Amino acid sequence: MSRFLQLHILTFFPPANLNRDDTGRPKTAVVGGATRLRLSSQALKRAWRKSDLFQAALEGHLGDRTKRLGRNIALLLIKDHGVTEAEAHGFAKVISAVFGKPENKPKPGEELFIKQLAFISPDERRKVSVFLSRVLSDPEARQRLLAAATEVDLDTDGDEANDDDDAPAKGKKAKAPKQSKQTTKLIGEMRQEILSAADTAADIALFGRMLADSPDYNREAAAQVAHAITTHKVVVEDDYYTAMDDLKTPAEDAGAGFLGEAAFGSGVFYLYLCVDRALLLKNLGGNTELAATALGALAEAAATVAPRGKQNSFAAHGRAHYVLAERGDRQPRTLAGAFARPVDDRDLMAKSIEELERFRTELDAAYGPAATDSATMQVGKSGSLADIIAFCRG
Repeated sequence: MSRFLQLHILTFFPPANLNRDDTGRPKTAVVGGATRLRLSSQALKRAWRKSDLFQAALEGHLGDRTKRLGRNIALLLIKDHGVTEAEAHGFAKVISAVFGKPENKPKPGEELFIKQLAFISPDERRKVSVFLSRVLSDPEARQRLLAAATEVDLDTDGDEANDDDDAPAKGKKAKAPKQSKQTTKLIGEMRQEILSAADTAADIALFGRMLADSPDYNREAAAQVAHAITTHKVVVEDDYYTAMDDLKTPAEDAGAGFLGEAAFGSGVFYLYLCVDRALLLKNLGGNTELAATALGALAEAAATVAPRGKQNSFAAHGRAHYVLAERGDRQPRTLAGAFARPVDDRDLMAKSIEELERFRTELDAAYGPAATDSATMQVGKSGSLADIIAFCRG
């Protein structure tokens, strides 16, 4: 099996604002001294992972990234198991601590949230359910869990209990009590029972996860996704727009009911991504069929799915015009260098394809072929997306 799968994709997007910065304008990057439009890898991965095609292809094999697991557990216990609200909150606090530290100063309604987003697999959700069923039928285990709940709010650093009973010095703030050894041990046992180092969550296997308090259960991402950039220089434009009040009468002023402005840009984007297929297979516990399905879904999503920013205003649903897929064992390399000098031509897509293929040929001549096998799709000329998907699955 060739270790690395690389995808090089060129897609044209009409005027749009698919990925905004903190001011609401399209994200940009200066490359080769020229401003380019940019789609962040985070926005791309989120769009692919939540797309209908990804959800359908990998149904039952996708995780949830959330801070709200504790709240969901509490609601489940109250609704389906008849547990009191106080007990349900106690159980949920401790189980949430398995995935991350609780919020120190939660807002109303967020008392059961954890500080960071945790990527939770379907297998781990099932293990939580099994654990709760066992605890609910064991009075001793139930009481142990509830006792731990009184400490989890205070500290989850795993430090020993604070045995200093002396009053704090005058003017000094008293230290918060530390988590007891018993609670630390309980949370450790729960992590071993609930968390998985490998499972069937395809998105976690592809994009990785970090559990700061449980590094043994982190997942290194098998997929590396670059920020997509335009192959050419762009100018971000501004649209001044108005909205009319339908109930305004002719006798009133003739002005608009609302006015505003929105920024947008357009161009041919180059996207590069690389998948370590050996690591993907390891993350999935050796499930070759699921790995193949995940790679096919990833290739299809990368070619057909865009971030959803301002789509109702621009309907910029682009499809890849050109896809180059490569397999091999040598060190991966991006072909973004083809666009270090901005493309400048009336036919930006054709020129971008020409520059990408030229740069690839030059790199292979200098370093030797980076891939042992490849497949290409170019709309109107050769190949199809089905060919690319089959190649990526193989």
